[in-house]
Formats: sequence, structure tokens, C-alpha cells
Amino acid sequence: MTPYQAIISKRDTRSFDGRPIPDDVLQRILQAGRMAGSAKALEPARFVVIRDQVQKEALAKCGNFTPHLPTAAAAVAIVLEPEMGVVGAPLTYFRGPFDAGRAAQNMMLAAWAEGVASCPASMHQAEEAARVLRLPEGYTVANTIAFGYPAGEDPARQQRPRKSLDQYVHWEHWGG
Repeated sequence: MTPYQAIISKRDTRSFDGRPIPDDVLQRILQAGRMAGSAKALEPARFVVIRDQVQKEALAKCGNFTPHLPTAAAAVAIVLEPEMGVVGAPLTYFRGPFDAGRAAQNMMLAAWAEGVASCPASMHQAEEAARVLRLPEGYTVANTIAFGYPAGEDPARQQRPRKSLDQYVHWEHWGG
């Protein structure tokens, strides 16, 4: 599968078949996340891999739309270090959430290229998620991704009409 094919065919999946993800495949998924670019080379994202059923269930209680999380073979919490400024720059330069998103997309595309489906989920009760994951003071969960092999037909994976490229793209100026 080419990178372009992975991008245009990947769909969020909320129904997994229960098969474990081999360690070497999971390592490649995590490596893809690690290799995401990072603003000012701060590399603020860290990953917590959750495979334990009880731990996945506890983490799922920290999000509002996470019933699929415990059914996944693994979940990866993308954790951000406390905000740190670039020397001489205000904290507004901090790009941790953007870097976390880049890492998440890399992992989900690498997973899909391996035949592993995924679905990101927000942790709406962030402080509780930090407690469940035993994060150090000041660390926060940016996002959590469920990974697993897709189970049969998942309505969420069906191709849905998308807006046309013309509705997304403007040339030189808005409306151009």
C-alpha cells in the first residue's frame, strides 16, 4: 500500500475482532509516531501503550465517546510533557498539541498499512486519565488511539460522501 493509498482508504474503526497485535507491528506503529516532526525539535509527545483489559476499561471511562476502547487490542495514549518554552521565546511558541496530532496521524497511517485499524478518542476527563495512567505532575493526555484488527462490517468504516476538493481549497485568497 502506498502512503497515498493508506491516506485515502483509512477510516476510523470502532469494532475490533480481538486478535492481538504482534509486537513487531506495534513497534513499527510506535516508531512511526516517534518519527513525526516536532516544532523547534522539542519532541514533547510520549506514548503510553495499554494492552491490559482492566486498564483499557479504566481509561475508557475518562472519555465521553469511548465504548470501543476496551475492545481494541491496544490503546496508545499520547502524552504531552509540561509546557516548556523555547529559550528566549514565549510559551505561545509551544506546539505540543500540534506535534501530538502529527504523531497520531503517523501511527494511524502506519497501522493501516499493516492492516491494523484505529480510532482516535478524546479524554474529556483529562485529570482522571492522567491519574489512571499515573502520569507525572504536569503531564497531560493529548489524545488516545484504539488499535486493532477490524471486525467484519463496521458501519463507521463504510465510504461516506466527502466534500469535493473545490469546497476545501481556495487559491491565492479565499474564494479564489
